[in-house]
Amino acid sequence: MILLLLAAGLAAVSGVPGLFRARGGLAAAWLMGLAALAGCAAAGLTLAGGGSGLALLRTPLGTQGFLRLDAVGAFFLVPVLLLPACGTIFARGYWDGHHESARRLRLLLGLTTACMVLLVAAAHALTFLLAWEGMAVGSFFLVAAEDREPGTLRAGWIYLATTHTGTLCLFAAFALAASGAGFLFTPLAPGFAATPRGSAMFLLFLAGFGMKAGVFPLHFWLPPAHAAAPSHVSSLMSGILIKMGILGLVRVLALVPDPPLWWGALLVALGALSGLLGVAFALAQHDLKRLLAYHSIENIGIILLGLGLGTLGKSAGHPELELLGFAGALLHVLNHSLFKGLLFLGAGSVGHATGTRNLERLGGLARTMPCTAAAFLAGSWAICGLPPLNGFVSEWLIYLAAFRGLAFAGSSWPLLALAALAAIGAMAAACFAKVFGVVFLGQPRSREAAAAVEAPRSMLAPMAVLAAACALIGLAPALAAPALARAAAQAAGLAGPADLGLAHLGMLTWIALPLLAGAGLLWAWAKGGAAPRTGLPTWDCGYTASGPRVQYTASSFADGLVSALRYVLWPRVRWRRILALFPSQRSYRSQVPDPVLDRVAEPGLDLAARGLGRLRFFQGGQLPLYLLYILATLVALLVWMVA
Repeated sequence: MILLLLAAGLAAVSGVPGLFRARGGLAAAWLMGLAALAGCAAAGLTLAGGGSGLALLRTPLGTQGFLRLDAVGAFFLVPVLLLPACGTIFARGYWDGHHESARRLRLLLGLTTACMVLLVAAAHALTFLLAWEGMAVGSFFLVAAEDREPGTLRAGWIYLATTHTGTLCLFAAFALAASGAGFLFTPLAPGFAATPRGSAMFLLFLAGFGMKAGVFPLHFWLPPAHAAAPSHVSSLMSGILIKMGILGLVRVLALVPDPPLWWGALLVALGALSGLLGVAFALAQHDLKRLLAYHSIENIGIILLGLGLGTLGKSAGHPELELLGFAGALLHVLNHSLFKGLLFLGAGSVGHATGTRNLERLGGLARTMPCTAAAFLAGSWAICGLPPLNGFVSEWLIYLAAFRGLAFAGSSWPLLALAALAAIGAMAAACFAKVFGVVFLGQPRSREAAAAVEAPRSMLAPMAVLAAACALIGLAPALAAPALARAAAQAAGLAGPADLGLAHLGMLTWIALPLLAGAGLLWAWAKGGAAPRTGLPTWDCGYTASGPRVQYTASSFADGLVSALRYVLWPRVRWRRILALFPSQRSYRSQVPDPVLDRVAEPGLDLAARGLGRLRFFQGGQLPLYLLYILATLVALLVWMVA
């Protein structure tokens, strides 16, 4: 417990030296790095079976525990401290010294990280809610750091309103849970989950934690917030902040000994919906960071599929399905933190070099930014779930859980999970083929892209660390197996860790290496052995030289899939058909609004505001009238209580 508190303290004060020095990024990086070392040591001791003790607090109700680092919390603690450490180093080249808000952002980043450290170890509802609210307020100021940019404050206020709505749901859920187990995180009484009070508790927890995690349709705050925040903040938010919602769901499911079958079915359905719609909307995006934000929704869906399958196994009494489902979900939490943090840092490097995130204005960056291109390719490969990187390992565990579910559960929900996983993987591969090809291959589409230079070492080093971690878990998953088994067993409520059978995964990933090497050699041979062109080709379509205007754009690459999904995405396209042989200049614009925020929430709230504006005659500005309103309300409440 001392190491945990030391990690939280170091993270909290990491931004303090910067308040007294113009360039305090180096001190912040050192302090955050020490916090990461202390936290990883505490997590390692706990996952090895040592534990870190219990912190006690004297209250009027007696002495109660308020912090306890268990196996689940230790598993979340590693990315909670690793990503801020990488982001603080990245910020030295990306932001420090170039922005007037750098001092404030370093301080808020440290305080938000400290709140998340306390959150993963919370053993009491009060501790959990206090850390949760501190994290929410701190992340609001992180999102609004670039407050002079258009849309930033709007994104921040949307996030703040959403997260406080979720907090209200959590207050109500904890109040209902207190009748079954008190405010300590102790198992609920058998049979409580099947009561109406237990069902209401689960739905409130799902709403509160789902808003933070970005579960569809509660995701609407996530794309604008991730796009508006600085890239190292987006890395932290997508990598670990939204996972705090998953942490809450895991805590709730671990405390329920007998969840009803519909709990797992609902989680599988929401996972399939979030995964499929998240990757579908990502395909249609033109903003690089907004595209990555929708992929966060997709991966939250994959995690929910694992949690849903594990809950189905718990309800049906099949420990093997239960363990595999929770293990796949927990490992994907860690894996997504690594490769999504890597991708957001890569996007920040691209934006730092070119000054734009618009895919249509990029291209050819692999020539001038080879290290950033290699790091982004590693993250893209991992997020598509391809061997030999880490995304394959966690998705394979969820696949195994779904196959076990087909044999054990006797329902169609594992089949839905299998179909959703397959479709998500195929669409993710298409999306990142578009992203990497349009951003890094071909020719530059703008002067900014043509003038780009490689990022400094302070930005490349964190990307290299995250890419190496993705490769390590992918090539040697057996190294993570003991810790994962202990955390999954605790999340599932089993007596002790069990064998996950990850030995074959190491063999599969090592088989993928020679295949990749062979593909690379074939590509090099084909590129080097091609005969030089001595004249114009026979079928040149009238073009004597290639240029950026004759290559695929992001819109044209994804047009087939977006058109096929037009009844889901409802794209807005503005263009005029070309009919003349020698037409005048034409323009093409496409936009895919968010289905909840842009099509429902904002128009609905605007209509409600205009309707309520007509009731202003009730606000007469006279004190006796307001006292009459209060009296009428009290009388109505008394009548309702008596009745």
